[in-house]
Amino acid sequence: MSDTSATPAVGLPPAAADTRFFGHPRGLRLLFEAEMWERFSFYGMRALIVPFLVNVQGWQMPAAANVYGTYNMAVYLTPLVGGYLADRWIGTRRSLLIGGAIISAGHFVLALPSMRAFYVGLSLVVIGTGFFKPNASTMVGQLYAKGDARRDAGFTLFYMGINLGAFLGPIACGWLAETAWLGWHYGFAAAGVGMALGLVAYVRRGDAFLGDIGKAPAARARAAAAARAVEPHEARRTAAHAAAGALAGGALAALLAGPSAVPLLAGGAVGAMFGVTVLGSRGEERRRVLALFIVVFFVIFFWAAYEQTGSSMNMFAFENTDMVFFGWKMPATWFQSFNPVVILIFAPLFASGWQWLARRRREPSTASKMVLGLFLLGVGFLFMIAGGARADGGVLVSPIWLALAYAFHTWGELCLSPVGLSYVSKLAPARFASLLMGAWFLANSAGQKIAGALAGFTPLPGAQRPAGGAGLAGYLQEVSATNAGFYSIFVVSSFAAAGLMLLFVPLLKRLASGADSPGGAQG
Repeated sequence: MSDTSATPAVGLPPAAADTRFFGHPRGLRLLFEAEMWERFSFYGMRALIVPFLVNVQGWQMPAAANVYGTYNMAVYLTPLVGGYLADRWIGTRRSLLIGGAIISAGHFVLALPSMRAFYVGLSLVVIGTGFFKPNASTMVGQLYAKGDARRDAGFTLFYMGINLGAFLGPIACGWLAETAWLGWHYGFAAAGVGMALGLVAYVRRGDAFLGDIGKAPAARARAAAAARAVEPHEARRTAAHAAAGALAGGALAALLAGPSAVPLLAGGAVGAMFGVTVLGSRGEERRRVLALFIVVFFVIFFWAAYEQTGSSMNMFAFENTDMVFFGWKMPATWFQSFNPVVILIFAPLFASGWQWLARRRREPSTASKMVLGLFLLGVGFLFMIAGGARADGGVLVSPIWLALAYAFHTWGELCLSPVGLSYVSKLAPARFASLLMGAWFLANSAGQKIAGALAGFTPLPGAQRPAGGAGLAGYLQEVSATNAGFYSIFVVSSFAAAGLMLLFVPLLKRLASGADSPGGAQG
């Protein structure tokens, strides 16, 4: 049975090692706050992108959804690079600071009223997120000693910080964009203010709350130099593994998606990361890395459906939902805050529930939790089919259909995302910690791009739709002629992924070698 002691991670001073933050290290509070403000900025802006392009700039939905999907794909792809740089040179502490500053600058650029500024601002947010995103989650894992049973609950509390920001962001930014006299670009600027506030708190209390957490790369660099003196070819082997993986990944991407820049870049980055981590590990470490990649594959299906939230479901709120309450019209972007509200209510219940099951040695494995998450996601889209069928009749539907869908999606997310972050921190070898956290976000990246492509089939009134034809595109065109048909796509994909992943659960348990347990040791 795992050790359930609350022993702090090595390097934490007494001020950071106490357990006054709901029984967890105070460093979790600081990372909670930093991530909260970063997510305030991200979700505040995310609520605006598609409505801004469609309703203000006059874009058609397929083009707007493509920009939205490509942007979100890049946001979750750059953590691969940011994680690698943090592991090797920058350090997680410094990487967060750099990333937050670039993100904040990007949001302020978005406040400028031109499409050129729009693209530059999005690009800056993408770059900054690459430095910020993987390293915050990595440091949460580093707060806990090996065998600390609080790890999964700690990640769930951290996830509450994410969703507190995700709740506040659309409220503030959406109000400025939709109802205030200032307008849409000031909504984008408000997101930058949120990120700047997070940076101030992070800089002021970093040393007191985190101690030496995030400063390890300097020590690792010295250890790596000593290792190179013993094995001079190690660095060259790593480079060769990365190059071989990049070539294979790029070739596969070109075969599947054609020789365009985005697939080649994504395939090369994924291949390089796969080559470094799989070819650079052996024995039990390699088995754990393979388990992570299998889980990452299935998570793509989750995010491809879940991330309809900011695109097709966002536009469903604008176009098909009655948003008038007692004579007051609620901004449609505020519906983007419903998901985080549900998380804030239910995350403590899920965290205590997993701990209750763990004490009775009945807690399901991470893979089993993820199967449940995919199933709940599919159930949520059943409500979208019901609401969509009514909207297809030409009436504005009750917001209850979106609310029920978001609720089930959120419960599915709580079964998948926070425990998945914990899973990576438990299984990843220490020298690949941030890089493999980037791999976790890679699943989100791929899912975001697929989500954007699928959202282009949203049946908006009077919108131009993607051309049909043979094969998958023609089938999707035919199925998505109605709202009910469109949302049935995600019911099928979610239930199918849940069923297939269920078959992989025994294999994943064997590959994890006992690490996938409450407080399982980090590699």
